[in-house]
Amino acid sequence: MCRMSALAATALTLSLAALPAMAKAPNAAPAAVSTVAAPETPRPASAEERSLAARLDPLARAAFWGRESDLDPRDAQAAVGLAQALRAMGKYEDAAQAAQRVLITDPKNVEALLEVARAQVGRGQGFYAIEPARQAQALAPRDWRAPSLLGVAYDQASRPEEALAAHRLAMSLAPENPAVLCNLALFYASHGDAPQAETLLRAAAAKPGATMAVRQNLALVLGLQGRFDEAEKLVRQDLPPEAVANNMAFLRAAAPGPAGPPRSWDSVRTAQ
Repeated sequence: MCRMSALAATALTLSLAALPAMAKAPNAAPAAVSTVAAPETPRPASAEERSLAARLDPLARAAFWGRESDLDPRDAQAAVGLAQALRAMGKYEDAAQAAQRVLITDPKNVEALLEVARAQVGRGQGFYAIEPARQAQALAPRDWRAPSLLGVAYDQASRPEEALAAHRLAMSLAPENPAVLCNLALFYASHGDAPQAETLLRAAAAKPGATMAVRQNLALVLGLQGRFDEAEKLVRQDLPPEAVANNMAFLRAAAPGPAGPPRSWDSVRTAQ
């Protein structure tokens, strides 16, 4: 990481009173000049360095943004970046606290509100995600992220009608966004409608920017329907052989028997 350093220049100054003594001792050794560097003053990372931090793994990102936040506790970008990294590590309570610190001084910070909501959803506490997500939606009504997140939060809070309405609003704002399609698909999967979930996940997987999570969710939905060969092809796109074997064993155990009812997403999550 780029840092600036400054060397302290030490000037050797002789007082007039010392001159006679110097004259009497012409062979005296010259005084040593100090070359000790002054301590570096920490500075915030540059915009380029912050942009590159997004490529780091979650632990390294947490260290990077933690340092930035320590340098300036009022740095909202650093606090939100720290919250995102902590959430990626599964430290949801710490993530929520990091984002909440931003809201103390900037209660209308949309990114911090969304991050608090995401952390609560990550904990499985969707009820506590509803209020910050609502506030973010009111502040940024054209941003699809808030209603899509609200859909997940409402569903966790056992409010399916409001969840579906929120997901549909997000779809109206960003109909081509793979994350929006995926979240709506998972709503249908959690309520036992695997075919509808599959349709949406296939659409999401075909979009530019679709992530591994979209493909793996599609594999799970296919597995719930007993279509293991199709599911395995998708799993192999992103995972090593050992993980593929583990995932497929789980899917076969989670799928319904020949005469059994279709499994829902919630029943699979309970079995995990």
